[in-house]
Amino acid sequence: MTTDDRRRAIGKVVSVAADRLVVELHAGTANFTVVGFDDVHYVARLGSFVVMPVQSEYVVAEVVGLREKEAPGTRKMANEGGELDKASSAKYLDLVPVGMLPQQRDGPFRFGVSLFPSLYADALYVLDEELDRIFEVENAREIVPAPLGDGNATRYKALSIGTSVIFKDYDVKVRVDEFFGGHAAVLGNTGSGKSCTVATLLQSLLEKRDEYYARGATFFLLDVNGEYRSAFSNLPEDIGRQYIKLEVNPHSPPTLPHDSSETTSVFRLPHWFMSVEEWELLLRASERTQQPVLRTALGLSTLFSSDDATFDGLKNHILASCLIQIMQSDASTPSKKDRITALLSTFHTGELNIDAVQSMIQVKFGEMNDPQGLGELLNNQLVEDVSMPRYANREFAFNDLEYALDLALLYEEAHGNRQIRDYCSQMITRFKWIREREEFAFLRVPPEDLEDSERNVAQFVERCLGLSRDDSAFMKSSQVIVLDMNEAADEVVEVASAVIARLIFDRLRKAEPRNRQPVNLVLEEAHRYVAEKPSGYAIDASRIFQRIAKEGRKYGMFLMVASQRPSELSKTVLSQCSNFIVHRIQNPDDLSHLRQMTPFISESVMKRLPSLPKQHALIFGNAVNLPTTFKVRNVIPRPLSDDAAIRELWFLPSNHHSELRFPTTNQDN
Repeated sequence: MTTDDRRRAIGKVVSVAADRLVVELHAGTANFTVVGFDDVHYVARLGSFVVMPVQSEYVVAEVVGLREKEAPGTRKMANEGGELDKASSAKYLDLVPVGMLPQQRDGPFRFGVSLFPSLYADALYVLDEELDRIFEVENAREIVPAPLGDGNATRYKALSIGTSVIFKDYDVKVRVDEFFGGHAAVLGNTGSGKSCTVATLLQSLLEKRDEYYARGATFFLLDVNGEYRSAFSNLPEDIGRQYIKLEVNPHSPPTLPHDSSETTSVFRLPHWFMSVEEWELLLRASERTQQPVLRTALGLSTLFSSDDATFDGLKNHILASCLIQIMQSDASTPSKKDRITALLSTFHTGELNIDAVQSMIQVKFGEMNDPQGLGELLNNQLVEDVSMPRYANREFAFNDLEYALDLALLYEEAHGNRQIRDYCSQMITRFKWIREREEFAFLRVPPEDLEDSERNVAQFVERCLGLSRDDSAFMKSSQVIVLDMNEAADEVVEVASAVIARLIFDRLRKAEPRNRQPVNLVLEEAHRYVAEKPSGYAIDASRIFQRIAKEGRKYGMFLMVASQRPSELSKTVLSQCSNFIVHRIQNPDDLSHLRQMTPFISESVMKRLPSLPKQHALIFGNAVNLPTTFKVRNVIPRPLSDDAAIRELWFLPSNHHSELRFPTTNQDN
C-alpha cells in the first residue's frame, strides 16, 4: 500500500465469504465516522463504498449493514443503568463485494470480484476520484477542436444531476451516451419530485453555454398535465423550443411565444395520417364483421381522392353496384332519390355523377322518370374480377368517411350480405360520436384549412423533430418540443400520443444514414397511455410504445418514461429501460412490480425506496454502474407541479380576492 492508503485505513477485514465481507473498524471511530487526511468521511452509511487492496487492485464493496458489539469493560455505570462507551465498543461493517478497481488511476472499474481480500487486510474509505472511476465519469468533459473558428470547445461526456446523500459534497453524474442513448424510467409517488427530475435532466444537458451546445438533441415531451413549458423558458437562445397546444375549445385565443426562441401552434393531426390499425382501434371495430367494412371504406376514401384516370373503371363499378342496390331496396322512391343524390354529391366520376343521372331520378307521382334507362347506364359500368382498393393515406374530408362507410355497406349488400348494416351499426354510431366531440376536433380539420407543411406527412414529422429544410439539407430549429395535452381526456391522449409516436418511428426507420438523428420521447404520466392492460377507451397506445422499446434503439429513438404507478405500466416497456431514477414508492404492488422488472437490484437497495424524502431518488442502470442515492439538483425555473401551499391559501383576510381564472367556453356564453 502507498502512504496515502495507510492514512485512509478505517479497519481490518475479519470475515471473508463469497457474498459477504465483515470489516471491524479501528478503535476510536465514534459514530462510525473517520477523520481522514483530506476530510471527514461517513464510512458507515448504507450504500457507501469501501475498498480493500488485493495485489494491484482494489476490491470494491458496498456497505449493507452496521453493527456494534460491546467489548469487556466498555460499559460504565450511570445512575441505575449502564451506558455504552461508544468510543471503545467494537464496530462492524457488513459489506457486499461488487467489483474490482485497478490501483493505477487509468484503469477502469469492472463488475464482479475475481480476487478476495485476506483476513486482516486493510479496509480504506473511498476518494472522490475513485468514485468517479467506479461510476466511470472521471472525464466529464472533453476538449475538442471548435467547430467554428479557431481554438477549442468543450463537449460533455457526463452530466451532474444532483449531489450524493452518501458521499459528502460529491456530484452524482450520468454518462450522456448511456443515459440518453437508451430507454429510461423516472418513477415515484405523486409529489416525490418526478417532474422536477425530468426537467433538471434536460436543463443540465441544454444549458451548457460552451461552443458546443446540445444543438443536435431532440426532446419531444408528451405533457399530459401542461407543466413543462415554463421549465424550459430560460434555456440559452441557441436552444429552440416549440410549444404545441391541443385545444379542446376551438374558440380559445392563440398562445403567444414567451420569447424569440419559442414558437407556438395549435396541435392539428390530419386524420388521413392514421394507419388502418389505428382507425380500427379508434372506432372499436370488431375483427370479423366491422374491420373488413372499415378497411373497404378507407380504401374507397383513398380511391375517390385520387385523380388517376386508371382507377376510373373501378370507381364506376363500385358506384354502379351501390346505386343498383339502392334502386333494388325496399325504400320509397323519394328516399331512393335522396340517397342517390347524397352518394353522387360525394363520390362521382365523369360517367356517373348527378348531372348524368339527374333526368333519370326525377320523381313524379311517386315514380322516377326513367328507371330503365338508369339501370342500363349502371349495368354498363359493371366489371368482373374486381379487387377492392387499399387505404393509401391520401387526404380526404373527415365527413366523407361516413359516406364511404355507407358506400362500403351498400357494396356488401349488393353482394348478398343483407345483415351487414346491423352488424356495423355500433361502429357507425361511434364514428358519429367522434365527429361531434370537440375534443377530437384536432383530428377533423378539413384539408383546405391546413398549411401545405401540415398536409404532407413527411414535413409534419420533420416539424415534430424540430427540423427545417434548407434546400436539400436539414437544419435543426428546435431542440425541445412540448405537446401540451392537459385539457384532453385519456382517450384523446391515447390517440394523439400513439399516432405521433408511430409517425416519428416510421420516419426514423426510413432515414439514411440510420441512427443519425436521435430522438428522446418523454412520456409524462405514462401509465395513462402505456398501460399493461388496454384501457378500452380508444387506441391501445401501448402497442407502438412496446415496439419502440424493443426496436427503437437501432433507429435512434429512445423513451423516457415517467410514472407514479409502475405496476400499471407495460411490462415490455419497463423491462427495456436500461436506466432508472426512482423516487419514493410506498405502494406494495408498485414495489413488487419494480422488483420483478429489475432482478439485478439487491433487496437492500429496494428497501430504501419507501423512505426517500422529496427531491431524493435512487439511480441505477447503465449510466452510473452502481446504485446510489442522490438529491436532485434544484430545477430553475420549475415545472408547474408544485404542491399546494395549504396554509398560505387557506388562512386569508376577509377582503381577499381570489387569483383564480378560467378560460371561457361555449357553455359559459
